[in-house]
Amino acid sequence: MATSSARALRQARERDLVKATRALFDERGVQDAPIEEIAKAVGIARGLIYRQFASKDELYVLTVTDYLGELAPLLEDVYATGGDPAVRLEGGMSAYAGFCARYPAFLDCALSLMHRPATELREVVSESVWLRLGQGMARCIDPLTRTLRDGVDAGTFAVEDCDVQANVLWTQVLGAMHLARIGVGLRQLGPGVPELFRVEAEQVVAAVVDSALATVRAR
Repeated sequence: MATSSARALRQARERDLVKATRALFDERGVQDAPIEEIAKAVGIARGLIYRQFASKDELYVLTVTDYLGELAPLLEDVYATGGDPAVRLEGGMSAYAGFCARYPAFLDCALSLMHRPATELREVVSESVWLRLGQGMARCIDPLTRTLRDGVDAGTFAVEDCDVQANVLWTQVLGAMHLARIGVGLRQLGPGVPELFRVEAEQVVAAVVDSALATVRAR
């Protein structure tokens, strides 16, 4: 019984810490959510966080997983509508890009995880946390993969490897939506004369959708 109670307490503390981390991320951004602030929000000592998690990275990975848990059903609903694969792809990419625009901290977290090789990240998180991250990402990517396969079967898409293409599209959205996060583009007015211009999130979302359709060569 004691072991069961301790496990339940640990799980409850994990939920509270992830919730607090995400709230701080959404409010201030990833860079302005130090461990001390997270511990204070939950009402525990900083040291307990390092007893709870293998590293700060592990807490951040779990926070990304929490975002993925919210994103996955949105994508599943869009991609499960049936019908024209191109319409489903358009809706799914729009929903994904819109989520990135709505939660800039998710975008920052996801990009930060991609800054290091998977083998390196794997070394600083536990087996269970690594598995949960993989499950969260796979749940988001799988509906896209199945839509690509449906498009290939219908003769709508020309994709050689749907698994690879789905992962490429997933990653491209993160990069493109970082431009929306910055909100500024660059162009050249003349030789040696650069100019900054405003980029709206809606413009980037539309470009993401158009790019995805063009990439799979929707006919």
